[in-house]
Formats: sequence, C-alpha cells, structure tokens
Amino acid sequence: MGDITGFIKFKRELPESRDPHSRINDYKEIYKDFSEEKTNNQAARCMSCGVPFCHNGCPLGNNIPAFNDAVHSKEWEKAFKILNSTNNFPEFTGRICPAPCEKSCVLGINSDPVSIEHIEKSIAEKAFENGWVSEEKGKSSGKKVAVIGSGPAGLAAASQLLKAGHDVTVFERNDRIGGLLLYGIPDFKLEKDVVRRRINLMKKAGVNFVTNANVGENVNVHDLLNEKDAIVLAGGSTVPRDLKIPGRELKGVYFAMDFLEQQNRRIQGDKIDPAISLVATDKNVLVIGGGDTGSDCVGTSNRHKAKSVTQIELMSKPPLERDPSTPWPLWPMQLRTSSSHEEGGKRNWSINTKEFIGDKDGNLTGVKLVEIEWLKDEVTGRFSFKEIENTERILKCELALLAVGFVHPQYLGMLEQLNIELTANGNVKDENYKTNLDKVFVAGDMRRGQSLVVWAISEGREAAIQVDRFLKNESGLVSNHRSPLTV
Repeated sequence: MGDITGFIKFKRELPESRDPHSRINDYKEIYKDFSEEKTNNQAARCMSCGVPFCHNGCPLGNNIPAFNDAVHSKEWEKAFKILNSTNNFPEFTGRICPAPCEKSCVLGINSDPVSIEHIEKSIAEKAFENGWVSEEKGKSSGKKVAVIGSGPAGLAAASQLLKAGHDVTVFERNDRIGGLLLYGIPDFKLEKDVVRRRINLMKKAGVNFVTNANVGENVNVHDLLNEKDAIVLAGGSTVPRDLKIPGRELKGVYFAMDFLEQQNRRIQGDKIDPAISLVATDKNVLVIGGGDTGSDCVGTSNRHKAKSVTQIELMSKPPLERDPSTPWPLWPMQLRTSSSHEEGGKRNWSINTKEFIGDKDGNLTGVKLVEIEWLKDEVTGRFSFKEIENTERILKCELALLAVGFVHPQYLGMLEQLNIELTANGNVKDENYKTNLDKVFVAGDMRRGQSLVVWAISEGREAAIQVDRFLKNESGLVSNHRSPLTV
C-alpha cells in the first residue's frame, strides 16, 4: 500500500469528456487526456484491503491492489506485467467494461470506489507507448488448433493457445477480424485502431487469420475436424431476440446490430448500398431496449443528426442508488446513464410496444405504446405486468431499432453439421468447455449466453486451458479465479 491515507487525501476523479454538443459531430473516443500524476493519485486511493473483493468481482480475477500499488509507485512496467498476467486485452476492457470490480471495491461501501477501469486503460496505453506489449508463441507443440470466431473470446483463446505453443488459425466469417469489437461497438467507445493494433501483434507472433470464412458454408467443418487437432467454437450469441407484433414487416423496423454494424463499416471506408442503408438522419428514432446496445444506438442516432431519439424499456426504472436487493459487493440494481444519454434524447421505462404502424407504401410512421405496471405474485414471487388504462399512445417514428438482446448462437450450419448438443435455451452444451465431440470445445457467448466482453475474454482463457490439457495431458496456462459476484 503506497499511501495509507490516499483514499482520504484524494477524491475519485476521472478524465473529463468532450462537450456532448461538439462530440456528436465525430466518432472519436469522447474522453480528454488525463495527467499521469492524477492517475498515480487515483491509484493511491486503493486501500490494499486485507480481504479485497475487487478481483473477485472481476471475471478475469485481475490482481487489482497489486497493479494499483505499482501505478502509485510509478512502476508502470511492473503494473503492466501484473495486469497482463490475467488479462490479454486490457486496452479493450479499460474502455468498454462496465467495471464490476469497482462495484465490489471495499472503498465503495461508504465512499466512491477506486477508478479501476481508468487505471487499467492507463496501464495498457503506457505499455503500448513503451513497447512492452507483445504476443509470443511458446515452444512448438506440433498441434494445430482452429478457433472459429474472432471476437473477444476467440481472440483470447487464440492468444493463450499460441503461448502454449500450438499452431492457431482463427476463422472469421466477416471480412475483417475483430467480431463484436470491430462491428458491434461504436468507435466513440472503442476506436478500431485499438483493435487493429492488437490483431497486428497477434499476426506477427504467428496467429493465422482467415476472413470471409463461414465455417459450415464456404469452409467445410468436417475437413477442419480432420485437419486440426482441436477446434474452439467462439462464434458468439448471434440470433437476435425479435419483437413479433403487428407491423414488424414494415420498412423502418430493424435490429439494432444491423444499424450499428453499418455505421462501423462506413467509418472504415465501406460503401453501403443505398437500397439497404440504415441512417437516422432527420428521422424520429425509437430505440426499444434499455441496455448497452440500445445506448449505442442512441449515441449513433445523435451523430446521424436524428430529428428525435427516444429509448424505451419494458422494465421499471431502476433506483438512483444501489437497491437493497443487491447489496455490496454484488452487481447493483441501479440506474446507469451512459455518455450517449448525455448527448440527447429521452428515456422512458415501463413501456410496452404493441404495434408498428405504417403508411400505404409499407413505411413505418409510428409505434403504438402503452404504459405498464409491474406486479409481484405473493405466492410464487414472480413478476408480471398489466397495462395501465388510458395510457396507450402512438409515437411518431420513422426508424425503430430493436435492441432487446440475443437468444442463442446460430444452429443451422456449423453446429447442426457437427451435431453439437445444445442446452434447453439453445446455447452449446459443455462439460468444462468441452462439447459432446471429442476434440471440439466452446467458449464465450456460445456457451454462457449473451454477456460482457470481459466475460468473453475470461471464457477464451479458460477454454484454452482445457484444449491445452487435451492436447498435451497437462497445461502451463494459469486459470483465472472467478467469482459468482459478477454479472
């Protein structure tokens, strides 16, 4: 503990964000520079608790007190070595993680928690500046592994398997490597040069990336089974949850991820066919769903210069402070306001979507909404909702974006051809990351369902250990401690 009074001397402080009215004119990350001295002071707030909970709250089990102490002491390389031992991609999590570690910080019981996420990003960027970041292949095992999917789970598995000495090929059905990191997350949260920087390091170290490779369609999955010693399925949870109500077929109702992917492609220089182009410019936009994806649609619509942006959520409005039902150190039920919400638009809760309304040409013109009330059954404890009388209304809308989550991975194609067993909810069934096929493993959202990037990285690391043991009967890869405290 570098400064035993640090949490008293220094208040929690984060980098300032650029003015919301100006930053919606670009897609750059929103935060201003933050001095190294201020970051050192923020690290000094860490109390190095006798029983720390922060690294239990983190799915990766990051040794947070240790790297905070190193940052406070200005031992940046030491801090990076500590962080990198558990987290392959701190430059990603330091930008886009909801930081469950901070919600389980002991200091957060009666004060503001340590700014762990910012410190993590600062360590990562300092490491890149000084050339400390590398991807390395261990002593060659002579074994070949295919990783299917290049999102955070697939990349983490590939990075770890490379360290174990295996020849790794990553297959990506899209035209660029990165999966969700590249096409699902807006640039104002994660600029794509950050992703490409990591991919280039992995290529240099020996990972073979194959794009436009849709395994099960233009890549024969049974050929891969014959050619490779092991396969890791890391294709994500890609089937979006739909809203099957009257008018769903109208032009103007789309899945959120289609909207976000198109914008990410535009920024990367792709030309979008005008016939399928999704833009919010001069439109009244309704975002259905109150999560991160919905928030990303709000921020993107603001940058498109939408006429209006409204985000609705079926659930009731969370409390401003931590709800008693989720006490520290659990992930709290609490209202969260993103940078996109600061930039404009309205948010409404306890709203049910009843019907999409269109004109004679099949174009969306409005959405019928109704306010609801949530009721708890005193016997079963389950909640259900009922409509509130005389609250039905039609909201003018020319673009409705469905951001209500993903249900499970795509089964037709690769999974069907392999005859992979599924769970009751449609995810890949496994036993310690191993599927029902002898040399086929699974990681990430395909296994656990839609989740966070930090969980995907953890999943990829854990699956890599099991693959390594399968191939060599032992593994030098270290398992991360994981806790049920996380979301």
